[in-house]
Amino acid sequence: MPAETICPMRRLGRTDIKITPIGLGMMEFSGGGGLLGVAFPAISQEVKNATVGAALDGGINWFDTAEIYGLGVSEASLATALKAAGKSDAEVVIATKWSPFLRTARNIPRSIQDRIRFLGGYSISLYMVHQPYSFSTPEAEMDAMADLVEAGKIRSVGVSNFNPERMRRAAAQLNKRGLPLAVNQVRYNLLDRSIESNGILETAKELGVTIIAYTPLAWGLLSGKYYKNPELLHKKGFYWRGKIQSGLEKSRPLVNAMEEMGARYNATPAQVALNWIIHFHGDSIVAIPGVTKVHQAEESAEAMKFRLAAEELTQLDELSRGIK
Repeated sequence: MPAETICPMRRLGRTDIKITPIGLGMMEFSGGGGLLGVAFPAISQEVKNATVGAALDGGINWFDTAEIYGLGVSEASLATALKAAGKSDAEVVIATKWSPFLRTARNIPRSIQDRIRFLGGYSISLYMVHQPYSFSTPEAEMDAMADLVEAGKIRSVGVSNFNPERMRRAAAQLNKRGLPLAVNQVRYNLLDRSIESNGILETAKELGVTIIAYTPLAWGLLSGKYYKNPELLHKKGFYWRGKIQSGLEKSRPLVNAMEEMGARYNATPAQVALNWIIHFHGDSIVAIPGVTKVHQAEESAEAMKFRLAAEELTQLDELSRGIK
């Protein structure tokens, strides 16, 4: 295995906030609460503490949660875990999101109080509009977000699932307030590279916006575990099982290649997939794998401790493009 290195910190867009190339997605921490909570099994706080602690021990410094992730369950669980790890507010970066569904931008200054309360003393470094669907324009939403920055309630502003046009509108409005658009959080992995062709990645690079890749392992498909243990698929819910089954056979050559590459770095296919994401487009993309277990957090952190060679990045690029 090559000499161990840890990826340097990256700036969150054009802000002064520094993050590791891999963060931890907290959607799975929503089990037991709210609309999304029914889609995930409840995890004990003890396991959540150990999982977040493992990520911190591995060098990860930021965590991504949201209002809709259990209506505060995920946020509160994260805060409890960070306190259990003895981490101060200054030592971590927290991103969370406002849910725009059936709301207007006037809700943003109201619901922020709940986000602050659930996070229990940890500040919001990044606040995002979770979806491009609301009763308000991007301009109105960005003005409300900018007001929160000026009030000292959040440090930076981002969006999620915005197309190029809405990204530009959001960025232009924030620029009027002297602020950059920090991120656009979108789905991106070796099996879903649509942002490379629909203008999102190109626009983000042009605007200096960081792409946060969610579902970086394609619902676990790129981990290779469903090839080695097919019975695991039967334990998944109908919704998740359908998503995984649709890409199972066509992704086998890609997963085999990642397994071969991983052997050279003492790494798993999942780590190879994450490493590709955070390096193929330079510093433009960071990833937030979701986790439910301690070993998954450890594995995600270890993905930052090697770097695929240029020819390996290219090989995975070509294999990925060949999947239809």
